[in-house]
Amino acid sequence: MKRRASTKEKVNARPYTFSSLAPAKPTQVFDTYWRFAAKRQEIFFARVNECKPPWTTDPILTRFRFTNAYRASDRVSQYLIRNVIYQGDQSPEEIFFRILLFKFFNRIETYETLQNELGEIRYDNFSVKSLAAILDRRFKAGNKIFSPAYIMPSGRGLFGYARKHRTFLKLLELMMRDGVPDRVVNTRSLREVFEILRSYPLMGDFLAYQFTIDLNYSTLVNFSEMEFVMPGPGARDGIHKCFEDLGGLSEADIIKVVVDRQEKEFKRLGLDFKRLGSRRLQLIDCQNLFCEVDKYARVAHPRAAGLSGRTRIKQLYQPNPSQIDYWYPPKWEINPIQLKKSNQNGTFI
Repeated sequence: MKRRASTKEKVNARPYTFSSLAPAKPTQVFDTYWRFAAKRQEIFFARVNECKPPWTTDPILTRFRFTNAYRASDRVSQYLIRNVIYQGDQSPEEIFFRILLFKFFNRIETYETLQNELGEIRYDNFSVKSLAAILDRRFKAGNKIFSPAYIMPSGRGLFGYARKHRTFLKLLELMMRDGVPDRVVNTRSLREVFEILRSYPLMGDFLAYQFTIDLNYSTLVNFSEMEFVMPGPGARDGIHKCFEDLGGLSEADIIKVVVDRQEKEFKRLGLDFKRLGSRRLQLIDCQNLFCEVDKYARVAHPRAAGLSGRTRIKQLYQPNPSQIDYWYPPKWEINPIQLKKSNQNGTFI
């Protein structure tokens, strides 16, 4: 019988060490990357501590919408963790089903529509036809089903459906019938989870990696977020704005470099970055930060050339008055976080 690594062993796993940025050559946007992370985290704590707005003097952060420095602190991720993953039947089959059902649409209102109609959401009474009918009605009433956060492929013609939501429900049915929940439970690495998801239609590198991280929030698997990263299109754009030359490193290597050097870079710039408990920024967080700094740089550094050539930030900041009771996967061992107290190092604990 194989010995499975403990939570502490997995969290502390660091298979790489980079002592410097060389041979990669950073641009001025690289400094903006760290300043953005620190400012965005300051806004997070200001909101948590119920400070009155404005929470920043940065005009770009005031006007446009950006995700948190830590992915798990975003409103949708918080809803997923508390209301989807850790509520309801905790069998692997049911956890996997709820996570994928929620993430395919990635919209709280869509999930709650299904919940209101069905009561408890369970795989053992799942029917593509019945869920599709509920979403058909929502769509015909003029309500959005999918979140704009991810560009979801249409899959037109894949299963013979005209509506995208029906296609993804059918895909979920296929994954469940293939026994994917049990296959995920028996994986030995984060990459292996990714490869299982990636093998299915419509699951490109970006979606498969994001969903892998979501599954890893649950009790299905327990791998370190420092094991593996898959840069998305936005992150690649941000990386190429932060570096004029990658020096032969891959984009994934660059993300590993910045994760490894985060304390040195914050110190170099005199920034007081307040961690989430004792948790450092992980690979997924720094990947997302590259995506966000790509958007931020469209205004702050309009001449910085990325890969996509995009010049505008589409999403404006819209205040949401509802409070979030922040809660993280118990295996991280950072609950409850006393957000209003800080230690001598300025780290919130």
